[in-house]
Amino acid sequence: MSDGMPEGRAIVYCEGAFGTTNGKTAHGLVRRTRRYEVLSVIDSRRAGEDAGEALDGASKGIPIHRDLAEAVRAAGKAGTEATHFVVGLAPDGGRLAGRDREAVAEALRSGLNVDCGLHDFLSEDPELSALAAGRGAAIRDVRKPPPRERLHFFSGNIEKVGATRIALLGTDSAVGKRTTAWVLVEALTSAGIKTELIGTGQTAWMQGARYGVMLDSLVNDFVTGEIEHAVWTCWQETRPEVIVLEGQGSLLNPAYPGGFELVAAGRPHMIVLQHAPSRKHYDGFPAYPMHPLDVQIRAVELIAGKPVVAVTVNHEGLDAAGARAACEEVARSTGLPATDVLLDGPGVLLDAVRARLA
Repeated sequence: MSDGMPEGRAIVYCEGAFGTTNGKTAHGLVRRTRRYEVLSVIDSRRAGEDAGEALDGASKGIPIHRDLAEAVRAAGKAGTEATHFVVGLAPDGGRLAGRDREAVAEALRSGLNVDCGLHDFLSEDPELSALAAGRGAAIRDVRKPPPRERLHFFSGNIEKVGATRIALLGTDSAVGKRTTAWVLVEALTSAGIKTELIGTGQTAWMQGARYGVMLDSLVNDFVTGEIEHAVWTCWQETRPEVIVLEGQGSLLNPAYPGGFELVAAGRPHMIVLQHAPSRKHYDGFPAYPMHPLDVQIRAVELIAGKPVVAVTVNHEGLDAAGARAACEEVARSTGLPATDVLLDGPGVLLDAVRARLA
C-alpha cells in the first residue's frame, strides 16, 4: 500500500484470553487490520483452531498456535517470516502479567519488533529495552501519551467541522463498539459516502485507523481537546462526509465510565448504541448489575441532546435464533431499529443512519 501499510507480518499474543473479553485486541486484529498482515494467534487453550472460526464461525486462514516457538516455525515454513509480536491482550487495568512479560522477552530474543497497547510501558523496562537493542528490534508502547507540551486544549474548532458525526457508544465495556464502528464505516464507504473513523483506543490504532487518540491514557484536562483535535485534523486533511467516533466504556459503567468526553467534545449529530442483551452485570464486576437499556438510552440522549438512531446487538451467549429474537425484543421495547451486524450485516444500521443524513 502507498501509505506504508501493512508495516509487517504479525504474530498476535493472546495467551489464555482468545474468545473472552480480555482478548478483544486480538479479536479486532483477526477481524480486520491494515497495519499488519496477521500470520497467527498464540493461545495454548485454542491451539489448532482457525482464529476466524473460533471467533465468528468463518475461516480467516489465521491459525492459533500453542506458543511463540510453534508460531515462528510455522511462519518460517510458510515462507512468511514474522516481523512483529503484537500483544493482543486487553486485561482489566491494562497491566502485563509476569507470564506475558516473559513471552515479550522471548519475542525480543527472537528479533521480533514488539507492539503493546497496555498501560505497562515496555520501552521503559530496562531488561526488555536491552533485549530489543541487542537484537535490533523496536518496542512501541501504543498507549504512551504524547508529551504534555504537544497536547491540545478544547478550542471550539469542532463547530467548524462540516462532516456529520456519529458516536458509536455502548452500554458496557468490551461490548463490540469498535467492531460495529468499523462495520458502519465500511458500509457507508461502500455506499459512496466518504467516511473516516476516529479511533479512541490502542486496538483501532493497531487496525490502522488514520486518526484518533488514546483516550484512557491522557491527562484529564486535555481529553476533550485531543478528541476535538483528532476530528478537526481528520476534517482538514480528508474532508469526509461522515466521521464515526469509536466509544470507550459506557456512561454508567462503574470502572470505565466513558462517552461523556466524546459527546462533549465530538458534538455528534446522532448516536448508535451497542448492547449485549445477555449481560446481567457490568463486564468484570458481578456486584454491579447492568442498568436497563431504556435507562441507558435516556442517559445518552439527555447528555448528548441528540437521538440514539439504532441499537446494535452483541450476540455473546446467544445462538443465531436467540440473537435475532433479542433484536426483535429490543426493537419492540425501544421503538428503534435493532440489528446484529456480525450476524446479519450492516443493512439495517446503514438504513437507520442514512435516513438521518438527508
